[in-house]
Amino acid sequence: MLKSYKTNSAEETIELGKKIGNLLNPSNVLLLTGDLSAGKTTLTKGIGISLGVTKIINSPTFTIVKEYRGKCPLYHLDLYRLDGLNNDFDLEEYIEGDGVCVIEWPYQVEEILPKEYLEINLKRLSEFERSIEIKANSSRYEEVLKKL
Repeated sequence: MLKSYKTNSAEETIELGKKIGNLLNPSNVLLLTGDLSAGKTTLTKGIGISLGVTKIINSPTFTIVKEYRGKCPLYHLDLYRLDGLNNDFDLEEYIEGDGVCVIEWPYQVEEILPKEYLEINLKRLSEFERSIEIKANSSRYEEVLKKL
């Protein structure tokens, strides 16, 4: 199942993130794909807001993982530079954890991705416009997508 959206501002991308976040449960995994500046972290801000995160959500590019507390934990991973770092942490701990796990550049660790996830592809159309495709790869996430 696939749904497509177009947003015309960062605020609209955040609003879509809030709608998605309102439908998520602990242990849900979202894979975010798209070029640099496509809006992956902006969408994650909305997801975090809906989960009750009050801290500023920004890109974990150089830290790989940022953990936020809300109604449930939000694990925000950016695996773009994963190969070049000496990581002393267990990525599976976050992917299989008790929170919502949002992974930017997920195919760096394809071998440990779960079988079920919601894949969100963002494309930058212009300075403010984004095309966002959301694909459910299992019945669990098809239910999320139906309610969106």
